[in-house]
Amino acid sequence: MNNEEDIREAVIKYSDMLYKICLVILCNEQDVQDAIQDTFCRYLEKKPVFHDEEHKKAWLIKVATNICRDTIRFRVRHQKVPIDEVENILVAPEQRQTLKELLELPVKHKTVIYLHYVEGYSIKEISDILGITESAVKSRLLRGRKQMRDTVKLEGGI
Repeated sequence: MNNEEDIREAVIKYSDMLYKICLVILCNEQDVQDAIQDTFCRYLEKKPVFHDEEHKKAWLIKVATNICRDTIRFRVRHQKVPIDEVENILVAPEQRQTLKELLELPVKHKTVIYLHYVEGYSIKEISDILGITESAVKSRLLRGRKQMRDTVKLEGGI
């Protein structure tokens, strides 16, 4: 059996079991999916040689549980902050609406607006940081500001 067939067989045979184990450990659907995917990626990368099916099963369980443990460690070290708390930390109460509008912009617009207006980078510096032309930075700033103004107008703010 070649490696591709072997991995396909392992995915079919052990995915459900690994899913249940990871779900019990992580209690988060997205993290579980990532852990299972990482487990099978390691299986492909390492190409371990097994004595029998029980050895393969034990190896997959061990790898999956280690990945889950690493995920939990990462969560503890990198706590997520709810968006409401971000608003309270980053801006004064009178600026919260502006922050909400900024967060709703497309990534390429909010990135240049944040770098320019909050971090104080020049157009040239933003161009260098993002690896885009200065005219692209100016265009994104213009479009982002326009979209924020349009949002305020639609909500009756201006």
